[in-house]
Amino acid sequence: MKAVLMDGFGGVEVLKVGEVERPAPGDGQVLVKVVATTVNRPDLVQREGKYPPPPGDSEILGLEVAGTIEELGAGVTGWKVGERVMTLVGGGACAEYAVAYADHLMPIPASMSFEEAACVCESYITAFLNLFMIGGLKDNTTVIIHGGGGGVNTAGIQLCKALAPNTKIIVTSHPSKIERVKELGANLVIDFTTTPDFSEAVKEFTNKKGADVILDHVGAKYLAPNMNSLGYAGRLVIIGVISGIKAELNLALMMVKRQQIIGSVLRSRPVKDKAAIVAEFTKTALPKFADRTIVPIIEKVFALDDVVAAHRMMEEDRHFGKIVLKIQ
Repeated sequence: MKAVLMDGFGGVEVLKVGEVERPAPGDGQVLVKVVATTVNRPDLVQREGKYPPPPGDSEILGLEVAGTIEELGAGVTGWKVGERVMTLVGGGACAEYAVAYADHLMPIPASMSFEEAACVCESYITAFLNLFMIGGLKDNTTVIIHGGGGGVNTAGIQLCKALAPNTKIIVTSHPSKIERVKELGANLVIDFTTTPDFSEAVKEFTNKKGADVILDHVGAKYLAPNMNSLGYAGRLVIIGVISGIKAELNLALMMVKRQQIIGSVLRSRPVKDKAAIVAEFTKTALPKFADRTIVPIIEKVFALDDVVAAHRMMEEDRHFGKIVLKIQ
């Protein structure tokens, strides 16, 4: 089968499309004929040699697929060959075929294209898990989502609008994406290039109450302003550390305000944990995709052979929403 391969680790120049052996599904797994996948930030980090796949998962890039079931592994029930599915994978999505656990599959609603479905699992499940399941976000609260136009952040805004419509949404964004973030439904958008300490703007917007939940992928640089922006009993969920891993924390203030800091990663979670997350997402959020309340935002669809251009677009932060790779 064709797949995206790497000549060592490094920049986009290490990427190439080549031929590898087609994988076979094990117990409890299925083989998916991949129609579309996406490029995500972790793919770039893995390409640089800093984010290896979990043990036992494919070393081929790619974390989510949309396609049809090609083959059932031993013990799989409830699914049939030919069904349209989307799923998380620990690796291997950037290929014509990928192996996935049956418990991680979701049916693609009839209203969705394969390209749209390819956008769902990594970004939307990540946002759902960390905002709602871990962050405990409820309606009529205030949330801060960092990163404006990225896949997880745009997914988070859409999920908040659909599942907690009275939530006040604050977003930090690059100035080039502020208007699109506002159009997506954010109540306050802060230009992080001119306002690196956004806490005063948050306090003014919330009448000094602060935010109930913050979803952050920046890490060290944002720890202090995040904590200053967080209200009493608020929860800071950290899913990335692009600005560094070490920062000072005022423990006394955190204790007095009963705040929580929670670290979270989706990819390395045990198979059973991912299955439970997918089941909750399927029940709570998937109907919103089926009725088109939520429509995945696609910046551009690239052919598999143009994977270098797709990676370059993400590296240069020229996308809003998701970057799709069309496999077949």
